Amino acid sequence: MLKKITIACLFAFSFLTASAQEDPALMGTESMQQQVKVKTSMGDFVIELEPIKAPITVENFLVYVDAGFYDGTIFHRVIRGFMIQGGGFEAGLKKRMIASAGLPRPPIENEGHNGLKNEKFTIAMARTPAPESATSQFFINVNNNAALDYVKDRNPGYAVFGKVLSGEDVVEKISKLPTGSQGAHQDVPVETVRIISIRRFK
Repeated sequence: MLKKITIACLFAFSFLTASAQEDPALMGTESMQQQVKVKTSMGDFVIELEPIKAPITVENFLVYVDAGFYDGTIFHRVIRGFMIQGGGFEAGLKKRMIASAGLPRPPIENEGHNGLKNEKFTIAMARTPAPESATSQFFINVNNNAALDYVKDRNPGYAVFGKVLSGEDVVEKISKLPTGSQGAHQDVPVETVRIISIRRFK
């Protein structure tokens, strides 16, 4: 009897293992993560995305990536010790558009409640004061910014959807650039930091 139970348990384990290999929903989150490489005029860095915890945000971001929307944009807002922001403007603070591709897309649902925190070197969606207004712009935290995290009934939060995996020194370098005002825009780097491209890394 014991032998039959042991065989049955082994069979069940084998079945579950095989199912996990075939069904992505049963696989570990590590295997579902994706990476993108960000090439800038000041160096490159790699971001690991979180499609399991932030599926809507990652899908939205990758639509822009695959369309080449970010190519030629700039980091237009930099606050030392806080964050660097990009993904919406070209040099001269001209708003980025690809009308033929229908970009920017309509605003997406705010996934600020996904459990990911605005910790140092995480990437999150930029938005207006309206909670569900994010489109293409993103920012990278250069500090632990708990004030940006979701708090039930008090703060809708800013949706984190990944983290810088390598090239943190490049992000730090950008974050320490001198800034000034240009028209209605504040905290604009004096030296233009171009995003040459963002591509899926693997």
